[in-house]
Amino acid sequence: MFWRVRGKAYSGGWGAKNRAAFRRIVMKGPPPGLLAYMGKDPVGWCALAPRKEYERLAFSRVLAPVDDKPSWSVTCFYVAREHRGAGLTVALLRAATEHARARGAKILEGYPIDTGGGRAASPWVYTGLPSAFEKAGFREVERRSKTRPIMRRRTR
Repeated sequence: MFWRVRGKAYSGGWGAKNRAAFRRIVMKGPPPGLLAYMGKDPVGWCALAPRKEYERLAFSRVLAPVDDKPSWSVTCFYVAREHRGAGLTVALLRAATEHARARGAKILEGYPIDTGGGRAASPWVYTGLPSAFEKAGFREVERRSKTRPIMRRRTR
């Protein structure tokens, strides 16, 4: 829910309220993201939706829209610890591109953390790393902050 609401709506809903709000989004549909499986076991997740569904993006100076073209956004990832480093983020980004394309999106964008080549703890890179986006065919189109590039890929 971090990207879908901002300020007190997010902090005031911490825990059970935000989980219930997200559950309502899931139940209402369409799916708010994609799951990655190894066999029958879920091992990864990425959130994606039309950019307009992410209220926090609408008010961000750093991640403000690049232009007036409608886009979809990939806002966060989770990969189970034992599967990290195996390319699941790249696979999720490729699947997200196809998912968005199938739903009419022409542009998909993401907001990874640029660690400057250094390592960062997993909780700090939940929006992905630029290298994963590059491997999935994205390119940097804007940077208003040293650590937050806006990366895009055309879906067609």
